[in-house]
Amino acid sequence: MRPWFLVLLLFPALASAQGYPNRAVRIIVPFAPGGASDFVARIMQPTLGDLLGQPIVVENRAGAAGNIGVDAAAKSAPDGYSVFLGNVGTIAINPAVFPNLQVNPTRDLVAITQLVDVPSILIAHPSMPFNSVKELVAYAKANPGKLNYASPGSGSLDRLEMEVLRKLENLEMVHVPYKGGAGPAVAGLMGGETHLMFATSASAMPAVRGAKAKPLGVTGTKRLEQAPAAATMAEQGYPDLTASSWQGFFVPVGTPKEAIDRLYAAAVKTMATPDVVTRLATGGAVPLTSPNPAAFAEYVAAETRRWARIAKESNATPD
Repeated sequence: MRPWFLVLLLFPALASAQGYPNRAVRIIVPFAPGGASDFVARIMQPTLGDLLGQPIVVENRAGAAGNIGVDAAAKSAPDGYSVFLGNVGTIAINPAVFPNLQVNPTRDLVAITQLVDVPSILIAHPSMPFNSVKELVAYAKANPGKLNYASPGSGSLDRLEMEVLRKLENLEMVHVPYKGGAGPAVAGLMGGETHLMFATSASAMPAVRGAKAKPLGVTGTKRLEQAPAAATMAEQGYPDLTASSWQGFFVPVGTPKEAIDRLYAAAVKTMATPDVVTRLATGGAVPLTSPNPAAFAEYVAAETRRWARIAKESNATPD
């Protein structure tokens, strides 16, 4: 075969790699609209699209505590046009809670960069007769089994955070899981279907600002500017409940390095854009990107070990 003919055969592949992206890129969000992941995706969508020079399509693939979205992402074509917005629950917790997953996030997905750090808020329905964690614990102990708490599902950070509190204080409460992510769970609490829950700040802040939920504590290392009266869990005597629902970008294994590098650079620049930073702050989300994809992969591995231990200690099982 003549050399010039080989060049012609290889030209389409070379052009595709060098011209990435040349069509719309989709972000798979494994939860329904209204939750923290959807909140982050929608805010970064226009800026990321401008930087990549192509439309960004947000696709909500909710269900099974985020596992449906993970499965869809891992089985997507590894071409850089399907990006997964993973979080601590879908990536680090679910493998320890759901024993029969077909997809292993750390095996089947490639970490690109962390995007945000999102602490949780322990919120209660306004009708509840407690305004702090100490008062909640006292009420729960005096009324065993009468309180129920919502969560986006067994594999969620929100559920495990409550399990940690329940174990520390030996509390008897009823778990009410919701399908579709934190959005439906928070809506249920606002409607009086449940009494309390841990929810990411991005999911909880609209309810708190509207006085449809009251904050009892924050899992971050410092108080939120949007809810300064709510002390951190550590301040209230619960350092074990310092945690965050971090979120980050992942792509299927086999995605070309050129696409990964372009996505990393665009994502980091997006999260440093003043407008994006300001809009994320309304939900208590703090932009936090990784030095490089390898550093994010190491962080994900450490978080997976941490939450696997907590899930085992809490006897967390699928609902």
